[in-house]
Amino acid sequence: MLNRRQLLKSCTAGLGSLALSDMLTRQAMASDGAVPLHFPARAKYVIHLFMNGGPSQVDTFDYKPALEKYAGKTAPTGDLRTERPTGNVMGTPFKFKQYGESGIHVSELFEKTAQHIDDICVINSMRADVPNHEPSLMLMNTGESRLVRPSVGSWLSYGLGSENENLPSFVTMCPGGYPIKESQNWQNAFLPGKYQATYVDSSHRSVDKLINHIRSELVAPGDQRDQLDLLAKLNAEHLRQREGDQRLQSRIESFELAYRMQSEAAEVFDVSREPANIREAYGEGDFARQTLIARRLVEHGVRYVQLYTGAGQPWDNHDDLEQGHRRLAKQVDQPIAALLSDLKRLGLLDETLVIWGGEFGRTPVVEMPKEGSNQGKMNGRDHNHWGFTMWMAGGGVKGGHVVGATDEIGFQAVENRVHVHDLHATILRLMGLDHKRLTYRYAGRDFRLTDVHGNVVNEILA
Repeated sequence: MLNRRQLLKSCTAGLGSLALSDMLTRQAMASDGAVPLHFPARAKYVIHLFMNGGPSQVDTFDYKPALEKYAGKTAPTGDLRTERPTGNVMGTPFKFKQYGESGIHVSELFEKTAQHIDDICVINSMRADVPNHEPSLMLMNTGESRLVRPSVGSWLSYGLGSENENLPSFVTMCPGGYPIKESQNWQNAFLPGKYQATYVDSSHRSVDKLINHIRSELVAPGDQRDQLDLLAKLNAEHLRQREGDQRLQSRIESFELAYRMQSEAAEVFDVSREPANIREAYGEGDFARQTLIARRLVEHGVRYVQLYTGAGQPWDNHDDLEQGHRRLAKQVDQPIAALLSDLKRLGLLDETLVIWGGEFGRTPVVEMPKEGSNQGKMNGRDHNHWGFTMWMAGGGVKGGHVVGATDEIGFQAVENRVHVHDLHATILRLMGLDHKRLTYRYAGRDFRLTDVHGNVVNEILA
């Protein structure tokens, strides 16, 4: 005898099953990279160098001579509201110099990266929505500052599929823990679970600690295979009774991926396999090691690799900016320069899109003392979403080029403004995808990374 729920279920199963089958088929095709690209792809892989916390644009890549002219004086642009009280203009403590045939100015903080400026497109007119870390991190990573949405890496994995079934298509690394908002930065949200990133704490040196439980201490590989085959049969029956529950399907796929990773991941994450001169080029430290791992990952077909500077928000220098930025730049400048050289040496730079930047920038005016936040000092900068810098290199990017501009002292973008949605649309375009057509149906509507916003910045494209 059927109860009411079973009766309704059986009555609607026919058309519902057909619709579900069609939807799942289309989604499976897209997720396997079977759907033809919307455009010829300029890039196949992405390495996102995330300077979490918000580096100062006027102290790195946005040269503003007027800072010295107005140092200690009221900003000529007026007091543009950010998050905290600010004062007069604060000059930069760093020297800028022109590099390459393009003659683009770069701060001494990134003098090694600057050697590659002719391969780099500097975007000096970035805009975000608010001057707060949490929503700005979400906006930069998922295209939405408040609601749960899939991350950029998840969208690319869904749209393009994986090139290596033995490795995740999306890997994120952060030494020493998590950035602010933790795993929400690389979430899959309503996309199938296999599109969420595999997180790695790159402060560990051994492969067994880099990837927890990568090897079993109790069961031999052959026995593991037998166990997984039995488990797969049980799970398949369990799944059949639940009409394709995505969470269960994702769990099954994660078991299989973990098994396949045991051999290849051990090799890829082991930087000791690199020649000594390559390891020396990247330098010492966690960021150097994870940057070399990132190159090895894309070399083995991993689609999207994201590297954070460190746990929390290290670039958030509300005080002692000179000291903080010098220390951080020293950690990342050499590895970034080595990465660009290495990708070029291996012929990978043309098909790898390298992205640098934070969730926002910083004010060109000094932050006023505030108890409990900047120890009463006046040598730091507040958050600034009105105008900041990011750069891109490799995969289809116009090198030796500057897009947009901020005002005289670098406070707000005034020329060719590039919102985060525009950045995302451009990234997808470089990967061969139309941001308006890469969609996923959920809760009765078609979602996309850029929601209802975004324009491709053609000036970035080579």
